[in-house]
Amino acid sequence: NGEVTRLLDGAQPTTEYETLTAKFHFVDLAGSERLKRTGATGERAKEGISINCGLLALGNVISALGDQSKKVVHVPYRDSKLTRLLQDSLGGNSQTIMIACVSPSDRDFMETLNTLKYANRARNIKNKVVVNQDKTSQQISALRAEIARLQMELMEYKAGKRVIGEDGSEGYSDLFRENAMLQKENSALRMRVKAMQEAIDAINNRVTHLMSQEANLMLAKAGDGNEAIGALIQNYIREIEELR
Repeated sequence: NGEVTRLLDGAQPTTEYETLTAKFHFVDLAGSERLKRTGATGERAKEGISINCGLLALGNVISALGDQSKKVVHVPYRDSKLTRLLQDSLGGNSQTIMIACVSPSDRDFMETLNTLKYANRARNIKNKVVVNQDKTSQQISALRAEIARLQMELMEYKAGKRVIGEDGSEGYSDLFRENAMLQKENSALRMRVKAMQEAIDAINNRVTHLMSQEANLMLAKAGDGNEAIGALIQNYIREIEELR
């Protein structure tokens, strides 16, 4: 069960529960037993025959579910206990992973080939998995989403975004649209003013720099003989630096 805590407007926190159900199957299938190779007799032979029958029934179910042409209508789940147990895992609402174990030995070539064919047929099964959610909690979630949508519409009516016409039809307010357009234009103008101010500041810095260079040239030309002019130019340079 999933616990969900929500805080509604003007209310105390409320705790709600959403019911989800799931199952987990972990199955270790026995290998295909050939009586000629194992040489089993008695109870061991009966056990091998039972294993092979179960694997055959499972293979028939996999073939029916993985039929690309979708011509097979009946899926033989009832042919064995194994397929009955795995009915939900194979063709139901589930995610299934099959791990095929093969042998690198040459003497096991036929068993390896049959195992790969078996796994390849299982790859053709396509399941569409959805959450196993309780219908009551699912309906509550849908109603909660509807309430949120209606609350949003109510806020739009209060803000003047939505209006009801004389014919009873709903629509968006022309004033709201015009206001939004003006706000957009205002933002664009602010950006232009900011860019122009940056350009003006750059030009002022350039002018101040040129004036400082000119004052330095005048100071160099005045030389050491005219101290009054040199002092005046020094004051001029300091004023320019303060402006920068």
